[in-house]
Amino acid sequence: MTRKKKALIVLAILAVILLAFLGGQAYAKYVSQVKGQGIAEVATWDFKVNGQSEQVEEIRLASTYDNQTLVDNKIAPGTSGSFNIIVDASGSEVGINYNIDFTEEENKPQNLKFIYEDREYNSIEDLENNLSGVINADDEEKTKTLNIQWKWDYETGKTEEEISQNDIVDTKDSQNVENYTFKVAVTGTQVQPQ
Repeated sequence: MTRKKKALIVLAILAVILLAFLGGQAYAKYVSQVKGQGIAEVATWDFKVNGQSEQVEEIRLASTYDNQTLVDNKIAPGTSGSFNIIVDASGSEVGINYNIDFTEEENKPQNLKFIYEDREYNSIEDLENNLSGVINADDEEKTKTLNIQWKWDYETGKTEEEISQNDIVDTKDSQNVENYTFKVAVTGTQVQPQ
């Protein structure tokens, strides 16, 4: 290779390096980087029923009786009582839809009635359909107490014939029913944000 060619190659290489250096410097002048951090606090979830967070309760009406109407720790015509379901979302920062399901009902006396908010229900299924509700995230009071009353009237019916027929039903129930029990499950679901 001639000296002239070597000089041209060296000059070309130097020119490329010089252009790369100057071009890199010019590009670097227009690039800036600002660093930050993404933060999202997660809303807390805390849902309890009667002070418990995971338990399904069994309710025995004999343990919820009005002391003046109970007969030997057993329910009978003429007895009554009440129980509470306490839905608590006080530790939650989101709204909660709560739904109440009664399951495993056994041996209900036919003339036993439930009362909730001054309305009478013949069956626990009818009652269950009216117990669901919402606790909103911004509600001041985050605890709801659902007071459910029950009664088994001494006489059921308006006419002598109805009373007589219901006396037969009550007698049959008291002979065949040893324990009336059911379980309650309360489900809390986050309210979908709007």
